[in-house]
Amino acid sequence: MKTNPLAADLDHILAHTAGLWEELRGRRIFITGGTGFFGCWLLESFAWANDRLGLKASATVLTRNPKSFAAKMPRLAKRSDLSFLEGDVRDFSFPAGTFDFVIHAGTTSGAPVAPQEMFGTIVDGTRRVLEFAAKHETRKLLFISSGAVYGRQPPEMTHVPENFTGAPNPFDPPSAYGEGKRAAELLCAMAASRQSLEIKVARCFAFVGPHLPLDAHFAIGNFIRDGMRGGPIQVRGDGTPLRSYLYMADLTVWLWTILFRGRSSHPYNVGSEAAVSIAQVADIVAKAFEPRPVVRISDPIVSGTTLNRYVPKTTRAFEELGLRPRIDLPTAVAKTIFWLQPKTQHKSSC
Repeated sequence: MKTNPLAADLDHILAHTAGLWEELRGRRIFITGGTGFFGCWLLESFAWANDRLGLKASATVLTRNPKSFAAKMPRLAKRSDLSFLEGDVRDFSFPAGTFDFVIHAGTTSGAPVAPQEMFGTIVDGTRRVLEFAAKHETRKLLFISSGAVYGRQPPEMTHVPENFTGAPNPFDPPSAYGEGKRAAELLCAMAASRQSLEIKVARCFAFVGPHLPLDAHFAIGNFIRDGMRGGPIQVRGDGTPLRSYLYMADLTVWLWTILFRGRSSHPYNVGSEAAVSIAQVADIVAKAFEPRPVVRISDPIVSGTTLNRYVPKTTRAFEELGLRPRIDLPTAVAKTIFWLQPKTQHKSSC
């Protein structure tokens, strides 16, 4: 029997969610987006806790393509405590029975989509999931939102808090993702106000870890891809934008904690407060390889350019729920690269 390559991370998750899982004992949970970047970690940790704690819980996972997921991740697909429902989040057919918990992490597929489809999928999908929760006696629902709801972070604001009332530019079509998440949060707030449903909101920022797409819009994933090819690691732009990254095992701890212990209609920023420039991120990635690849920054720094920040303030999560990052960025990058190395063949073992 193969050892799960994420075993150490899954033990980390279980250790820092102790006491939460009893609420799920013998219960059912419905998960959208369960086969994506976040979803794979949610399913792995659910299965790990189910096995080790004997919870006898079950999960139903909505996915557009169950066969594709089964081909890539046969071990999870074959589990008896996981069932997969084929459908689109906007109009999926409801399975029968009661689901005490729902995690809504579904947005769009990994392929690029037009802004109007992005917005519609987020809003219509959330409306459908809320209808599902109302009809299936759901007690607690976690909505995976985004820091994009704040719009462009003011350059003088080092860390954006949950009470910041900024917003995306409604006349900028690429803002469809952030505007969609804002509208979806409003739908959640209205649903929570009219029915006995606790709706928890996690506003997620930037992350790194196994299952990270390497050819999407995630800069750190692109840097890891470049490094695995031997370099150079290519930084588009001048490398000055500031970001922060939370390792996926820590993220998973945060998401389960917010679902079970978070306050309803009370959003939590989810991420790290340790800001680093994109150039520094590229350098951290480069240092994780031997031999070390060259880092190339495409544009020079222009004096007087407004600083671009995307960094959360996470005091609320720390003070109310005791949540904090436990795995630093260099370690997170090294763990991700190790998992991705072709010789380990981890990608097919999930």
